[in-house]
Amino acid sequence: MKNTLWAAVCFVLLAGPAFAWQPPAAQGEFVPATPGASTEQLPAAPLLIAAYAFVWVAAMGYVWTIARRLTRVEQELHALERKSPTKR
Repeated sequence: MKNTLWAAVCFVLLAGPAFAWQPPAAQGEFVPATPGASTEQLPAAPLLIAAYAFVWVAAMGYVWTIARRLTRVEQELHALERKSPTKR
């Protein structure tokens, strides 16, 4: 009984504000836009080109760093092979 009462109180306290909110009233009729009204527009092409350029530069930079590190590791392996007393 006590748990049911607490559940009801919690429901009223938490769900009450959700039921009190009312959406704004809908517009009654169609209102056409005025011709020649200035609208803010941002062309997408420069942003798209910049995004692709950034991704390609980042990818090429990553590949370049990987190639440098791989070259360094290969050089270290060759140095270790020269230092090793036994050859296979």
